[in-house]
Amino acid sequence: MRPPGQGTAMLMVLLSTIAFAAPPPPPRLPTAAVIKPVKKQRAPFPTDAQCQSLGQVMNPIPFGPGETLEFDVDALGARAATMTMQTLPIRDGVLPLEVAVETNTFFNKVRKVKGIAKSDLSPKTLRPSRYFEDAFENDIHRIADVTFKKNKSAKLVSTINGQTYSEDMRWGNDVADVAGAIHLLRAIPMKEGQFLCFDVYGIRRIWRVWGTVLPREHVSMPVGEFDTWHLAGEAAPLNLPDARREMHVWISDDAKRLPLAALGMIDFGAVRATMKAYSRPGESSTRAENKANIKW
Repeated sequence: MRPPGQGTAMLMVLLSTIAFAAPPPPPRLPTAAVIKPVKKQRAPFPTDAQCQSLGQVMNPIPFGPGETLEFDVDALGARAATMTMQTLPIRDGVLPLEVAVETNTFFNKVRKVKGIAKSDLSPKTLRPSRYFEDAFENDIHRIADVTFKKNKSAKLVSTINGQTYSEDMRWGNDVADVAGAIHLLRAIPMKEGQFLCFDVYGIRRIWRVWGTVLPREHVSMPVGEFDTWHLAGEAAPLNLPDARREMHVWISDDAKRLPLAALGMIDFGAVRATMKAYSRPGESSTRAENKANIKW
């Protein structure tokens, strides 16, 4: 199996803004440059028996075709990229999602990344049947096509600069992909102290992600004021349980369940994604106001 590149790692972290177990950050969200991994005694890696299904999603789900979410992405203490998440019209019995990420001129000098990820979800369960990713990292072109099967396996067909290989991967009791994971979490009923655990495809691996729903927090963001659920925890590949990454996600505690912000640790430091705009059918588009800092 080929090792993943850091560019794809960044794409995975930005897309997989998932729930994960670690202490909460300080009340004021720091810049990406000063975020450091929390040193603490590690809890055991969750087994399949401990990592049960997330269960049924809300009915109706809190988003639908026509929703567009836009994010600014910071890395190495500076603005690095933009990310857009779109929910497309239902077709052939699936709900398609599309996520696009592109680094800016400044960050292109560090690592140039441009990629699109597409996920086909069940409109009823929000679990994936297929995930497709097409990304350029500097001069490397990577394509991943993943089919999720009912026997708790996923078939990966990966192409890197024209060379193709395939692999069968297993997952436990629940699964998502990096494009659909945040949307699945948006639709899961939550309560303080709730333990969340499920598997996610990303970077040509199956990751186990687990964590806790922390107490509600009020956040002031450029797109508005929100009461939020703070999800905090870790992620690690199933075959590398000690290779853990700390992550945090904030989801609005309202009918829209917006994914407002996410923090993740990757190879070269911290990455932060912050919502700057959202639009939904029948509603006025909301864009970031000119606020100097996010207040938590």
